[in-house]
Amino acid sequence: MAGMEEFLVNARPDLIAARQDWLGALGTERRLAALTLEAYERDTRQFFAFLTGHLGGAPAIADIADLRPADLRAFLAHRRQGGAGPRTLARSLAAIRSFLGFLERRGQASAAGAKALRAPKQPKSLPKPLSAVDARNVVSTQGQLAEEPWVAARNAAVLTLLYGCGLRISEALGLDGACFARGPETSLRVTGKGGKTRLVPVIPAASNAVAAYRKLCPFHLGAGSPLFRGTKGGPLAAAIVQREMKKMRSALGLPDTATPHALRHSFATHLLGRGGDLRTIQELLGHASLSTTQIYTGVDTARLLEIYEAAHPRA
Repeated sequence: MAGMEEFLVNARPDLIAARQDWLGALGTERRLAALTLEAYERDTRQFFAFLTGHLGGAPAIADIADLRPADLRAFLAHRRQGGAGPRTLARSLAAIRSFLGFLERRGQASAAGAKALRAPKQPKSLPKPLSAVDARNVVSTQGQLAEEPWVAARNAAVLTLLYGCGLRISEALGLDGACFARGPETSLRVTGKGGKTRLVPVIPAASNAVAAYRKLCPFHLGAGSPLFRGTKGGPLAAAIVQREMKKMRSALGLPDTATPHALRHSFATHLLGRGGDLRTIQELLGHASLSTTQIYTGVDTARLLEIYEAAHPRA
């Protein structure tokens, strides 16, 4: 939160103070991710800057207490003219709704205008999974490009957890040093978005990959410390994993869409292609809504057509 204070906010002191209270509540009570908080800070800062010109002066709480849908549409149109896409506009509207809802609960404003406005229609975009062969090459120890054996084993272990267990990169890097300390694990308790925990089965390949890393890692891996370490012993940063994946893309001739997160997509898509049901995949991925998981039905259309043509008597 301290890093957000450095930005100039075009608003009256009462509105600035209320916004800081709201951002603080989002971080401590709702436990929103740091990147989401940064985006919401930026969205509201841009909104206040727009209102300064729109209203003819820096806004106070009284100025936004009864905002109309027309005011919000004007802001979204302004952002669209500046190059913001549908996803950015939808997030900006979500941030404003959240802030106004916060003020409404304190009796300082009405969120009715923001709630009445429909979010911009989002373009349909499907995840781009790797093929099964490419995914296996990416997660193999032999496919790693790091010269240090323990670093290569570490990278393979992290990527194997993404593909073999469907973890988010933050979930894999958030694992405790006690994980797999007593030998192979058949399941992991993972903390995902919003602090929600779920139980994830661990395939032998993932368990073996972590065991190989633990054996070679030069740092003590104990309870209360991170499982995956950087070369100086600190927690492994997601940027390092993304950088290693970028190197492998070049070496293996993979597209730019082959990212660490694409391994999670691959996990879900390959499960669906082998007959996995959406409800089970939803639980494994930790999706709050089945609609989020349903995007994978679009990814696997080609596979479904193959099954249809092979099985239907009139195909």
